[in-house]
Amino acid sequence: MIAQKIIKSASFGGMRTIRMFSNSSFASDEKQQTTHFGFKQVPVDSKEHLVGNVFSSVASNYDIMNDVMSLGVHRLWKDHFIKKLDVGARPGGEPLEFLDVAGGTGDIAFGLLDNALSKYSDNKSKIIVADINQDMLNEGKKRFLNTKFAYESNSRIEFLQQNGQVLDKIPDNSKDVYTIAFGIRNFTDIQAGLNAAYRVLKPGGIFACLEFSKVNNPILDSIYSNYSFTFLPLMGQLIANDRESYQYLVESIKKFPSQDKFASMIREAGFYVPGVGYENLSFGIAAIHIGVKL
Repeated sequence: MIAQKIIKSASFGGMRTIRMFSNSSFASDEKQQTTHFGFKQVPVDSKEHLVGNVFSSVASNYDIMNDVMSLGVHRLWKDHFIKKLDVGARPGGEPLEFLDVAGGTGDIAFGLLDNALSKYSDNKSKIIVADINQDMLNEGKKRFLNTKFAYESNSRIEFLQQNGQVLDKIPDNSKDVYTIAFGIRNFTDIQAGLNAAYRVLKPGGIFACLEFSKVNNPILDSIYSNYSFTFLPLMGQLIANDRESYQYLVESIKKFPSQDKFASMIREAGFYVPGVGYENLSFGIAAIHIGVKL
């Protein structure tokens, strides 16, 4: 039912994308056993630790970080992402099982449950917030205490430390909706993460990803790149006394595959991808990708 709605409402056709950077080095080089950490090449088995250090550093300033990186627009993107999915148990229907990966601070999870409650009177669907970083999860638990969901007799939100590339604590064919927002570009092996998403979703389940992407206008891309590489690391230094983490985050955006390439990777994992597979937001600064497990 959810899958039919997503497929029917897909309106991705006609969107333009421009490949601004080579994607040849975004995946691990099995022969050399190295991968990218921003613009640096590092051993494959060290990237997870390095990324973990970045997010431990920015956990308490996560919203400020996203405000700086998106000029505050990330809040509108996330709201649109949640409304586009528009999921919730319908009257007489079974409650849904959500999984939000790399969602430690909980904003997507809270938004999904709030939409389901306010629009569909759904107070039974549950969500697991999975994140590899315990500091991010701790931040999410703090925020959870300030939500309406903290006062329910049976909590419908679970915080779980998990590697999104593996999801070994999540059973096969167990989730209705998998979401990930601004997290998948930090995976060491993005394809492995997509394969794990396919495994844990039920047939008919929805994969939905919101991620920074490639600007589809050369002039705007030049302006955005100059802003990103000059202003953002400086703001990281001034706001969080952490220039290096912000430098990595900017570089990680540039290393992420183009919209078309990422859509093809979602297909490779086994998903049906409607249309071109994505919706550009703010000229491609970010994009929403949808896949359906048939």
